Amino acid sequence: MTGEDAVRLRPPRNAVDERAVAWWRSRLLAATAVPVVVLAVLGAFLGPARTWLLLAAGAVAALGLVCTAFLPAWWFRVHRWEVTDEAVYTRTGALRQEWRIAPMSRIQTVDTVRGPLEQAFGLATVTVTTASSKGAIRIGGLDHEHAAELAERLTALTRATPGDAT
Repeated sequence: MTGEDAVRLRPPRNAVDERAVAWWRSRLLAATAVPVVVLAVLGAFLGPARTWLLLAAGAVAALGLVCTAFLPAWWFRVHRWEVTDEAVYTRTGALRQEWRIAPMSRIQTVDTVRGPLEQAFGLATVTVTTASSKGAIRIGGLDHEHAAELAERLTALTRATPGDAT
């Protein structure tokens, strides 16, 4: 690519929807509740190991609550995305940052996904599959209507971009 044609690494401008914080909190709470319930039930029925199992359940619950209180707000501050006529940009992570760029000419498919929790919060995830060995780019925590519009825009941009997506 020449100087004007090059896609440059730069910070994406858009944040995810604010409801993503509640969605992430719900996912963390669900992920915490399962082992806590299993440990507590085992502790209730297994006499000799009762104390250790209940202590483990308490420790997992405490750690899960701390993560639920702090991580989603942090993730909201660091997850960014943007779509231009040339590329899809994403940045995730704070301690271990991952920046991804997918030029329009490399995009193969664009999908939207809405799991049960995402539906409950009115959110969706847009997945951009490319010819990259790194895998698809996911933009989660978007308003579901905005995600559908984004998928349509990406499809139109990809169709209008020369290249073979390989």
